[in-house]
Amino acid sequence: MRRPAQWDLAWCPASAARSLVAVRTGRSALVGGGGTGIGRAVAEQLVESGYRVIITGRRADVLHATAREIDAEPLVADVAAPDPPAVVSDVDVLVLNAGGPAPGRILQVTDAQWDQAFALLVTGPLRLARRAVPAMAERGFGRVVFVTSVMVRQPQPDLAASVVLRSATTAAAKLLSRERADRGVTVNCVAPGATATGRRREILEARAAATGVTFADLEAADAADVPLGRAAQPEEIATAVAFLASAAASFVNGTVLTVDGGRTEAV
Repeated sequence: MRRPAQWDLAWCPASAARSLVAVRTGRSALVGGGGTGIGRAVAEQLVESGYRVIITGRRADVLHATAREIDAEPLVADVAAPDPPAVVSDVDVLVLNAGGPAPGRILQVTDAQWDQAFALLVTGPLRLARRAVPAMAERGFGRVVFVTSVMVRQPQPDLAASVVLRSATTAAAKLLSRERADRGVTVNCVAPGATATGRRREILEARAAATGVTFADLEAADAADVPLGRAAQPEEIATAVAFLASAAASFVNGTVLTVDGGRTEAV
């Protein structure tokens, strides 16, 4: 059957090294936004743990380059596309990670921006989960990890669309965690705080443009607000995702793991 055009599947040749470690787990993972940032770090850790890893993203050049570097398989895709690829039904681990919508306060977000962000953060990921979870349950093992944001617990006014819609995703993940848990499928969220990625730079640059404060000053203030005194590295977020994706996390289900260096003030 011909795949829809928006899912341009292009496999990298498997190396002997990955083939050997894949035998150890016999499991596969699909990581959204795997070309850069947190998604790339997650994919790299899963590859090193012995998973066959498929990374997805919209930028073919970035995705293919990353796949070669970390020994993953690229799937050029838009998470908001209406027809998930068949391969989603075959994976044991589904990491639902996507870039965030444009910054803006609650009354500044237009209808079109809400619709676009809703497809990116809510309906797109849930569509993939709908394809993956029943098949996971049939096999008796599955891990779904939504990468959201600490903003679901401590909202930031200038990131309204992300706050509202990632909160919706968190609620959906909680409901989903009750669906197939008795068949070995767990669903959890990882909520990163400030992380040294392109997304953080985009947010700080938008704030600098809106306030007239320099980027350097905003970056320093942002880091100073974290008890550890710095932003996280993507690998530190990836470690939490990799744990929830593992067999060792078999009794962790329906939770939100905050990884923010202690910044969130909620108990």
